[in-house]
Amino acid sequence: MSLERPLPPHLTVDQGLTTYLAENGFDRAAYDARWTPASFLGIPVPVLNTERHRFGIMRHDLHHVATGYGTDLAGEAEISAWEARRGFGAVGLYVSSIVGSLTLFGLAVWPRRVLRALSASGSTHPNLFLDRVPYEVVLGWTIGELRAYLGIPAEGLAGARRLHDRAPDIAHGAPSAPAG
Repeated sequence: MSLERPLPPHLTVDQGLTTYLAENGFDRAAYDARWTPASFLGIPVPVLNTERHRFGIMRHDLHHVATGYGTDLAGEAEISAWEARRGFGAVGLYVSSIVGSLTLFGLAVWPRRVLRALSASGSTHPNLFLDRVPYEVVLGWTIGELRAYLGIPAEGLAGARRLHDRAPDIAHGAPSAPAG
């Protein structure tokens, strides 16, 4: 399933995150849970939610909001490549290995898309994994301000936001982006 283009720049990052989480069947409670849901080859797997994992996943989700890359496997490969080029050392070995693995997998399966994401990332722009801007401060920005901070075009980087296979059926009642 896919949705319109990246979230509009006039929304706050908090509104964009709420929309992103709802579209994907995620919620903020997972950020604080002892174990978080993940999947490996489509098989659900619980992951210990360490402090570094929590830090990484919260900012990873904000990268999705800013770029517009989807949560399907190709979108995760794109965002992983985008993040890898900017650096991800602060998120620990587990998250770093996922980012690196998805980037390599994406290069093999969707080389054009992943190379575009690598190119769009640039290496001189800020990264929420490495910059210590307080998370709560970023939530108060508009998506346009976040994109400007990250050196992303005002309209985002991706086309349609493709969702993972377990995302709720948007056509049957899941929330859409809030009006400005």
